[in-house]
Amino acid sequence: MQNIDIATIIIIAANVIISMKGFNDFSFFEKYKFNIAGIRRGENIRMFSSAFLHADFSHLLFNMLTLYFFAPVVINSVGVTFFVIIYVVSLLAGNLLSFYFHKDEYHYSAIGASGAVMGILYSAILFFPNMGLYLFFIPIAIPAWLFGMAYLLYSIYGMKKRLGNIGHDAHIGGAIGGYVLTLLFAPYLFETSLWIVVLLVLPLILLFILHKFNKI
Repeated sequence: MQNIDIATIIIIAANVIISMKGFNDFSFFEKYKFNIAGIRRGENIRMFSSAFLHADFSHLLFNMLTLYFFAPVVINSVGVTFFVIIYVVSLLAGNLLSFYFHKDEYHYSAIGASGAVMGILYSAILFFPNMGLYLFFIPIAIPAWLFGMAYLLYSIYGMKKRLGNIGHDAHIGGAIGGYVLTLLFAPYLFETSLWIVVLLVLPLILLFILHKFNKI
């Protein structure tokens, strides 16, 4: 079992405690979830609190397991303080992008730590692009950089087609937060891993182009 930093324990504990409260208290859940109408009424706490609520235990477990595995990579690379900053900024970036794309959909709601977790995941990929990732029951390790690009492209497609009950825009916003902050905190990556820096920004450029031409 890998060592887990106290900061990661606190974040996971906060997610578990608040999510469990939300599972058992509908009014609490409704008050603190991401909701366009609520945010436009001035309830800005939802931009932050919604990232600690989850739809069910499997949703919570998936996000926390992903955080558990990739948090040490980021902490060992930039330290605890920058790790926490990346997590929080990615959380907010994910919700801000969701707000931007859904600001006129007053009924739109979302929950989950996916944006923050995606920020940590993309930060980890920048540091170790060739680490192998195993997905579900696929027995072959997928290079992290390939997974990163594929997931961003899938998220863009999911945004365009509105696939499933998934906040694809929050995933992309979180990834953008993790990408930008990691390069700010570790600018040496432009010299040591320029290829992955360029590859991971290509889907983001695609998103910008699609949005500019009203294709998304």
